[in-house]
Amino acid sequence: MKEGMNKVAERIKDFIADFVESSGVDGVIVGVSGGVDSATVAFLCADALGSDRVLALIMPEKGVTPEKDVEDAIEVCKIKGIDYKLIEINTFLEPFFSILGDSESIAAANIKPRVRMILNYYHANKTNRLVAGTGNRSELMVGYFTKYGDGGVDFLPIGDLYKTEVLELARYLGVPEEIVTKKPSARLWTGQTDEDEMGISYSELDAVLKALDKGMDATQISSSTGVELEKVRKVLKMVEESRHKREMPPVANVRDLIQN
Repeated sequence: MKEGMNKVAERIKDFIADFVESSGVDGVIVGVSGGVDSATVAFLCADALGSDRVLALIMPEKGVTPEKDVEDAIEVCKIKGIDYKLIEINTFLEPFFSILGDSESIAAANIKPRVRMILNYYHANKTNRLVAGTGNRSELMVGYFTKYGDGGVDFLPIGDLYKTEVLELARYLGVPEEIVTKKPSARLWTGQTDEDEMGISYSELDAVLKALDKGMDATQISSSTGVELEKVRKVLKMVEESRHKREMPPVANVRDLIQN
């Protein structure tokens, strides 16, 4: 597996370097959260481009983001020699919540990753950089990301890796084990975890998605993976209902009606 991860890492690094070079920019912005996905992307970008061409934004929400996440994010930057900016997002969120009269709904929670997207792009525009996304294949396939929030990026270095494969790559790259083994969480609210919100573990989810990639139906997937049929059907529903997140907005075709 180590040899396989070496090839994966090198291909992703080449992808990053080629994409940045062809885009004519000076480097990348990475939102580093203290989780394994963003740590892995930060490591890959630093290796591919050089640490001086990577700027990390650490954007905690006071009262929601654990202090340990901030410490881990800073540690990632220190390990790779990456410059970082620490920006608490509360002052950006409070006017939204106050004006809308809502801070508890899912709609309100989704403002948080959208604020982080705005900050990423502000710094990207100001420093002539691209925004490197941290989404993985598992999240992308089931739509477990905020549209125009953490989904608002220029490229996705680990977007073809399932979550369980990201963990393998992270270990290969030397991401600290305490980050690799941390319970994944988007930190949308206190105590939130990805697996609890989705109602399925990443190991189960990846098994289902890999079987889906092979063209199996729900019954076949359940039989081959051992994941109960109800969970399989839930995953397939998530994939279908999040299709719009993975596609460009549809355009009404009227060219044939226009006189040129």
